[in-house]
Amino acid sequence: MEVLLFGVWGLLALIPCPGEAAEELFEVSVWPDQAFVKYGQSLMVNCSTTCPDPGPGGIETLLKRTQVGKGPQWKEFLLEDVTQNSIVQCFFSCTGIQKDISLGITVYQPPEQVIMELQPAWVAVDEAFIVTCHVPSVTPLEGLTLTLLQNDQELHKKNFRSLSAASQRAEITINVKAQMEDDRCNFSCRAELDLSSRGGGLFRNSSAIKVLRIFEFSQSPQIWVSSLLEVGMAETVSCEVARVFPAEEVVVHMFLGDQQLDPFLSWEGDTVWANATVRATETGDQEVSCLVSLGPVEQKTREPVHVYSFPPPVLEIEELYPLAGTEINITCSGHVLTFPSPTLRLQGAPDLPLPGEPAWLLLTTREEDDGRNFSCEASVEVQGQRLSKSTVIQLHVLYKPRLEESGCPGNQTWLEGMEQRLTCVPKGNPTPVLMCTWNGTIFDLEVPEKATQNHSRTYCCTATNQLGSVSKDIVVIVQGDYSSPAASHSNARSERKLPYRQKEKNKEEASQFAVQQAEKYSAHNCYVEPDIWLTATSTPGVSSGREEGVEEKGRDSPLCSVVP
Repeated sequence: MEVLLFGVWGLLALIPCPGEAAEELFEVSVWPDQAFVKYGQSLMVNCSTTCPDPGPGGIETLLKRTQVGKGPQWKEFLLEDVTQNSIVQCFFSCTGIQKDISLGITVYQPPEQVIMELQPAWVAVDEAFIVTCHVPSVTPLEGLTLTLLQNDQELHKKNFRSLSAASQRAEITINVKAQMEDDRCNFSCRAELDLSSRGGGLFRNSSAIKVLRIFEFSQSPQIWVSSLLEVGMAETVSCEVARVFPAEEVVVHMFLGDQQLDPFLSWEGDTVWANATVRATETGDQEVSCLVSLGPVEQKTREPVHVYSFPPPVLEIEELYPLAGTEINITCSGHVLTFPSPTLRLQGAPDLPLPGEPAWLLLTTREEDDGRNFSCEASVEVQGQRLSKSTVIQLHVLYKPRLEESGCPGNQTWLEGMEQRLTCVPKGNPTPVLMCTWNGTIFDLEVPEKATQNHSRTYCCTATNQLGSVSKDIVVIVQGDYSSPAASHSNARSERKLPYRQKEKNKEEASQFAVQQAEKYSAHNCYVEPDIWLTATSTPGVSSGREEGVEEKGRDSPLCSVVP
């Protein structure tokens, strides 16, 4: 039981007998003489007198009362469920004279519930929003003060002290214009019931904090996507939203038809970008849509696209690894999923095919076709745009080894004292294996050697693959090193002393010496007979590169035989 008590005794004199002096013979008092009772609570009231032998006494009230105690000069009552202001009369009689005293009861109800609302919770920049604070069931209103707070700053205050306001609801409402800096501000309401002027206390309570959200969303999103999408191919679609705040809280959903995409969001300042990868699964006219939401607002933008199917054309070569001299068919045709039928072009084909027909080429393979690329190009028109694709296949022609002069010179000159290496690169498919020998000894082609006069000899080089082999003699002549100053001076002086005929004689002798050296070495390795018809030997392990029993002229590829 919550009761505010005031211990001021009230004294009223009733005259028990005629005359002024008789009226002061006894007193009636009530405790408490003034009370504040919380709404719905109970109050204990004691009524007493100074009369030595009082007559009838008690209290008169409209409230529910129960006598809980009594004595010769007092009675105590419990007033239950006090819900309204009341006046209680306490009375006693003495020698036939009755006196009474009044007790004023004031009911109060503190602000136990303070309700504050922001309408709306999300507000566009420069738009108005409403802040309302309401305190239900507070009494007495004339002691109430409501204060609206923005963060810790007082925004507005209202009291209800006037008589006209006392009958009103305990409510305060204001309109505020939203500014961008107000975003995420805390709003609250504080209620104070002050009864101190009546001898009571001060009751306070506050509402829950409400957070205001400010946004700007004035422009529709824009979609960036190609008007043509190919089935199964990954394409990038972008959605851009400008002049939006707060950008980091924007939510973007992207779709291709009913297919939801998975966008990646980024932002800078007040602009948001959403990028997603799309793979169309069905052909036809569809649309890409971008749904952007921020707080309570959302906007959707659509962009039409056309999905087509255009797989690369089909290029077929009858034999990818034919022998030289083989006839093969090469066919270029459109893929069955391509619509409409494409226009075809086959590289090397003499004529363009009719629409819907494949292009083809009949080719007799040559060694020069090895490594040749054939291209099949298809083109279609989709939505007024010409699209083209091509398929390329490389042809591999198989042929026997060749030792051509360009890659494997028959005469090579080395400079004495310099690092030198035998030059010989065979041709053939499959790639031939090359082996060069002299006098039964294999010469390492990969490791360079310092040239000496002992390297002046004739080497036999043999290139071999699965289709056969070919051999060739390579004559190496090592020239002396005339680069030193002394040698150059001596040679120059000798040259000046020798007459013209002597110089020519010396050149002829040097040439004869080189020929003799070559013949000397060839006697132990390879025998060369230029400008005559030769018959290929059948020495085991070595082949001339010509089929056995076939005679050929040996100028370009002289016969090379291993002497056992």
